[in-house]
Amino acid sequence: MDIKVIAGDITRIETGAVIVNYFEGMERLDGDIAAVDKALAGAISQLISQGEIKGKLNEVTIVHSLGRLPPARVVVAGLGKQHELSQDRVRGVVAETCRFLRQKGVASIATVAQGAGVAGITPELAAQAVTEGALLGIYSFRRHITKEAEYGEINQLAIVIADEANLSSLVAGYRKGRILAEAANLARDMANEPANCMTPTHMAEMAAKLAETCGLELNVLEPEQMREQGMGALLGVAQGSRQPPKFITLRYKGTDSTGIDVALVGKGVTFDSGGISIKPSEGMGEMKGDMAGGAAVMAAISAIAQLKPRLNVMAIIPATENLLGENALKPGDILTALDGKTIEIISTDAEGRLILADALAYAKKLGARFMIDVATLTGACRVALGDICSGAFSNNQELVDKVIAAGAEAGELIWQMPMYDRYKEQNKSEVADIKNTGGKYGGAITAAQFLAEFVGDTPWVHLDIAGTSLSEKEQNYLVKGATGVPVRTLINLVLSFAR
Repeated sequence: MDIKVIAGDITRIETGAVIVNYFEGMERLDGDIAAVDKALAGAISQLISQGEIKGKLNEVTIVHSLGRLPPARVVVAGLGKQHELSQDRVRGVVAETCRFLRQKGVASIATVAQGAGVAGITPELAAQAVTEGALLGIYSFRRHITKEAEYGEINQLAIVIADEANLSSLVAGYRKGRILAEAANLARDMANEPANCMTPTHMAEMAAKLAETCGLELNVLEPEQMREQGMGALLGVAQGSRQPPKFITLRYKGTDSTGIDVALVGKGVTFDSGGISIKPSEGMGEMKGDMAGGAAVMAAISAIAQLKPRLNVMAIIPATENLLGENALKPGDILTALDGKTIEIISTDAEGRLILADALAYAKKLGARFMIDVATLTGACRVALGDICSGAFSNNQELVDKVIAAGAEAGELIWQMPMYDRYKEQNKSEVADIKNTGGKYGGAITAAQFLAEFVGDTPWVHLDIAGTSLSEKEQNYLVKGATGVPVRTLINLVLSFAR
């Protein structure tokens, strides 16, 4: 979609449809909607007085201009109650409206800077929210569909502001919004790919493209190099597959320092059958998305490189399949992780924490100041929080507060889960340093406690996105399929560190 920011009169824009806003309980029309209503000979006012337009959140009313305006259609989009407005509500309204207009065959849209001047939303933040909402809301994954789409695409979006003095702010907001939304859509693309098209090798190839495009440093360790490093946990998971594992790192340098300020670690299991502890067949196809964490950190660092904050960031992605094979990992086996800890295998379906153990130990070895890992780690977290919130687990309250705040800014909800020491008891092994599952109860917490063994005192947050990585329906700017969570959270977090 081609998006541009222009200063001008919304009633004179040549486009397929114009979007203006109305708040619930609004006493009188003013600004852009008043100008449009006047051009339409009071049609909007009449619909309001008749109760057809109420301004409720996500309410969409279409008014045909009948030649009174250059665009054939005017859309009045409800923003709900004015005091409840937020950037995230603007994103959702824009997404819903764009999808509505796409179904009507509209190819070009002009919109006001929705929400600007209300509830602390600056013109810059409004432009960012409009851009994110449009790009996230009309996303679709059709790479493997040969049939022509039922609806055409929206090719152009103009964000229009009357005051030329605010134009540069809108341009800055649009640019940031575009970078964030395109990064989230990149992660969606990767997680939506079938597992035969997104193998560990394909992930490494994607990393190479991002490195070239965004100016990142790339390093990919092959199995022999992993053995030299002592990555026994990752290699143990990989040994049941014919696909060679890849240990991928992407590095962004925003300062002259050689240190790593933030390490973003993402689980990259490109297909998870459960291994010998095999999963039920129902829903197993969703396990192509078990690399959503790896996709998220790759997409996030690509955006970070474009935004150029002054700090150093590394993305670490251990990538492998978890399959059954003659060499597959078995319950009862013992693996040795990169830091020398031994791990008793209770379930081969608790593989994500194994590959993350080596990745977190690697980040710690490199001296990362802060670590955030992202993983579709446990069904237990999905049971606890559903598909609304990601679970956050941490050894540092200040850091987890920053992560939750970055998520709130992105509209990606995060809920902190407990990390009491008593949960560690469930991970104790009689034959090794630790076992890879703590049993039926508190599974998301015991998984996080397992990961905590490999970070030491380094400030760290684990984000379990098992519930939020996938959406089963269209809602606001989420569409059916991969969500791209928590790409925008990670970007916001890194930018907050830089500030």
